Amino acid sequence: MAVVTRERENTPVQAQGVGASRRQQFESFGGKALVYLLLFVGSIIFVAPFVWMITASLQDVSDMFRWPPSWIPRSPNLDNYTAFFEQERIGRYFLNSAYVALAVTALQLFTSSLAAYTFAKRRFPGRDLLFMITLGTMMIPGQVTLIPNYVILKNIPFFGGNDALGSGGSGWLDSYWGLIVPQAATAFGIFLMRQYMKSIPDDLLDAARVDGATEFRIYAQIVMPLCRPALAALGIFTFSYVWDDFFWPLIITSSEDLRTLPLGLALFVVRNRTAWDLLMAGSVITTIPVLVVFLAFQRHFIRGIAVTGMK
Repeated sequence: MAVVTRERENTPVQAQGVGASRRQQFESFGGKALVYLLLFVGSIIFVAPFVWMITASLQDVSDMFRWPPSWIPRSPNLDNYTAFFEQERIGRYFLNSAYVALAVTALQLFTSSLAAYTFAKRRFPGRDLLFMITLGTMMIPGQVTLIPNYVILKNIPFFGGNDALGSGGSGWLDSYWGLIVPQAATAFGIFLMRQYMKSIPDDLLDAARVDGATEFRIYAQIVMPLCRPALAALGIFTFSYVWDDFFWPLIITSSEDLRTLPLGLALFVVRNRTAWDLLMAGSVITTIPVLVVFLAFQRHFIRGIAVTGMK
């Protein structure tokens, strides 16, 4: 009788536990459904303009602004792309953007990773203070340093007709040097790489030093292969920013042969009074390289951001 009574006494408690578990499952399911719904709506908001841009690039102007809008082209064709590439200097703009973006990306990967290795794995007086000063520069808007950078580039000695004192010519203005070198190193790149390198065990580096490896060899053959996710993330960030940059090339360049693709598209709009069909084709072409780079390094990019964010 005692056993039966104890079982009967536990039955309501068990029922309450089952009810609470079901309620928690329902609340969890409702929360996930709400999150997925918000993500779905957000994805539509972000993707819809890009989809419409691709659709518009395959249509004539008359079909492009038809109401209601047609998300699927009635008679798709590549005439807009052909006409866009027939415009003067478009190929030159594309090559300039590719050259500048690849050069800046390569330089940033090298300079940022090398400085990050110093801040993360080397010990010297004032290291932390110097790193904090480097991070402090991230809080300075680029517009504040625009005029000083312009003056410095104009007075580079022995370039652009300048003498030894940096006067008499244009220096690095209107040149590839002015487009590439000022962006060759960033505080953000140093911070991103340094945070990732902090996760590499020091014992691994100490073992290499015991075997007689130099610091640069440790950096090149041990640290860099382990930092591929962070390098991929930094490379995507840098390439996307430089490829889409409009303001700095507008300030630095004055000749047509040095215009980049975003700047060339802006001039194309001014000259052709907004030829929407050709502009949409040019916008799609401008977006494709960044999309290809992201898809190629997506796995490393996500891993690099995830691991860096935990440190």
